[in-house]
Amino acid sequence: MFNKKEPGTTDTQVGGTHYKEMGSAQPWEVLSKWLSPTQFKGYLLGEAIAYLARVNIKDTPGKGGLQDIKKAHHTLTHLIEQLEK
Repeated sequence: MFNKKEPGTTDTQVGGTHYKEMGSAQPWEVLSKWLSPTQFKGYLLGEAIAYLARVNIKDTPGKGGLQDIKKAHHTLTHLIEQLEK
């Protein structure tokens, strides 16, 4: 009946609420305006790689790096959203 929009990656956050509490503009939204599309894509890929690189180093108690894997997934999902626009 109603065409309900699925929440996008800027509507969600993995591991807290600190970005949502900063105001209406998420860091991703600001960076996408400041950087060229190629630079922004590189930024997102670098962020995902950084999260995956620390999975075994930054072991979240009881989670074994799962949160970093989720953050990498979230970042890559955001990249996919941008590329599909």
